[in-house]
Amino acid sequence: MIGILGGTFDPIHYGHLRTALDVQQALGLDELRFIPLANAVHRDQPEVPAALRLAMLEAAIAGEPGFVADDRELQRGGRSYTLDTLLSLRGELGDELPICLLLGSDAFNGFLSWHLPELVAELAHLVVMTRPGQALPEDPALQAFLSSRLVDEPEALRRSPGGTVIRLPVTQLEISSTGIRHLIGAGESPRFLLPDEVLRLIERHQIYRN
Repeated sequence: MIGILGGTFDPIHYGHLRTALDVQQALGLDELRFIPLANAVHRDQPEVPAALRLAMLEAAIAGEPGFVADDRELQRGGRSYTLDTLLSLRGELGDELPICLLLGSDAFNGFLSWHLPELVAELAHLVVMTRPGQALPEDPALQAFLSSRLVDEPEALRRSPGGTVIRLPVTQLEISSTGIRHLIGAGESPRFLLPDEVLRLIERHQIYRN
């Protein structure tokens, strides 16, 4: 069973890495693929070129067992639709391997506005990363979507290649890529918010400076 975590990673930081590790351990994932977006559909466009964001990602996860940088969206170019990525993964991995799509709770709250969300939910399990004790969404449409899909036990995800939703409480570090960019732009240090290897790349290439 594998997991996929998409994002601009502009830059990647300990918030991304800690939640990914929580999910990897909770679900017993054999592999967790970090997939940098080429052109984001539901968020601001990245400030840094794709090759440099990929280099920061690779530096951040180097040596971490089961963490993999997957550049298929950067190679494809154009708008980054999750459906296209899942279809590409299915073409590579086959139809039987369980794939888990990791989503933050805010992203899940907007999931039904995505491109063909029902098909996305058939191709992969949705793993919604929540704060401990966080309530279910109040949106009636999301509640209806969850009614036949929500499971409680991680082992349930191994019984099918996709189609279910599980909510997992994860460590919530109050770190954001936007905040890191603002710190650097103001001439302040983002140390201890992201790996030193990533910070060295930022300093070497003089990015995020106003």
